[in-house]
Amino acid sequence: MITVYSWPTPNGHKVHIMLEECGLPYRVVPVDIGRGEQFAPDFLAISPNNKIPAIVDEDGPDGQPISLFESGAILLYLAGKTGRFLPESTRGKYEVLQWLMFQMGSVGPMLGQAHHFRVYAPQKIDYAVERYTNEARRLYGVMNKRLAQSSYIAGGSYTIADMAIFPWLRSWQNQGIDWNDYPHLKGWFDEIAARPAVQRGVEVLADQRRPLMDEKARQQLFGSDQYRRR
Repeated sequence: MITVYSWPTPNGHKVHIMLEECGLPYRVVPVDIGRGEQFAPDFLAISPNNKIPAIVDEDGPDGQPISLFESGAILLYLAGKTGRFLPESTRGKYEVLQWLMFQMGSVGPMLGQAHHFRVYAPQKIDYAVERYTNEARRLYGVMNKRLAQSSYIAGGSYTIADMAIFPWLRSWQNQGIDWNDYPHLKGWFDEIAARPAVQRGVEVLADQRRPLMDEKARQQLFGSDQYRRR
């Protein structure tokens, strides 16, 4: 059994989707990041960067439990465990890995900043809003161009690269995106969204999500509580 410590965010949904696609048995432990549960000592023991998701697999690669944090590392682990959604060939594997790293290094951080400055920042800073909205549009353009030439992000097959990117694009409106500008990406998005396992994955903990409105949540995520030494 795999225990997933998570919350209904894009990074959490990546792992929920992979688990659903693979049909692996798992249980979910919610970590309410708006209430500071990511700073609990028990969670920090398996996720020292105080970020969700993290997993504990009781049946690790040597028969012993293993814990992992960082959503990209978890996707790679689950792909290795199941032999699914990551090509066996060296060339195919690195095609996937480069796009997975593209998500981890660009799509997630930049779209996250776009969300922050467009939606959550207490003061609207025009420079920041323009910078990260433009970067979001640039990244959408990169993906749209790729999908004009390829059925899926990393080639002809659906892989963990698609699972990693898809949840981040579900908030396209918050990123200042007009889908009409990215028709190839929109077609891919709609196809991924229609997959039953994806639909199940994005519903995990969805009933617990709430708008980030109160000052305590802001402090936990963006303020002094986030930066306090532990």
